[in-house]
Amino acid sequence: MTDPREAAARYRARQQSESSEEDAESGTAPGIAAATDRAAFIETAIQIAIRRGDFDDLPGAGKPLEGLGTHHDPDWWIRRKIEQENLTGLGPPAILLRTEDRELDDQLDLLGREADVRDVLVDFNRRVIEARRQLQGGPPVVTEPRDIDAEIAAWADRRAARLAARAAGAAEAPEQPRRRRFGIRRRA
Repeated sequence: MTDPREAAARYRARQQSESSEEDAESGTAPGIAAATDRAAFIETAIQIAIRRGDFDDLPGAGKPLEGLGTHHDPDWWIRRKIEQENLTGLGPPAILLRTEDRELDDQLDLLGREADVRDVLVDFNRRVIEARRQLQGGPPVVTEPRDIDAEIAAWADRRAARLAARAAGAAEAPEQPRRRRFGIRRRA
């Protein structure tokens, strides 16, 4: 049992393809009627699919669209792609610098020498200043350069506190007997 609308749309599409072949042979361009017939065919096919239930039980059915009602962000698609794919190192410098600024203290705590900490901070400040100078558009750079001497002092304080906590934890923990790993053979 076929739908009469579907049959009519197919008939129109067939007629359109025959007339477009004739137009191609005669050298005339297809008219506006071709576009409206094609749009009508597509709309009819969508309505038929809705009646058949092809669009029922789709994921997200009945749920609001994400991001509706919030402020307009022209870069929404790139932000969503970065979040979905968990990509790092991609995006406008302003966003990358904000993310790096949030994680910078943890990155510095992994370093063991003051010279390495200083090098990382100098590089970070250089990139912040460079991002502020470029006028290519994108979100504004709101990340502030770091005060190198204050950051090194804070890093040294955090490092001293970690070392003191580690020493206190080692003093409180009872010493456990060491296991021998080599030279032990089990008999079967």
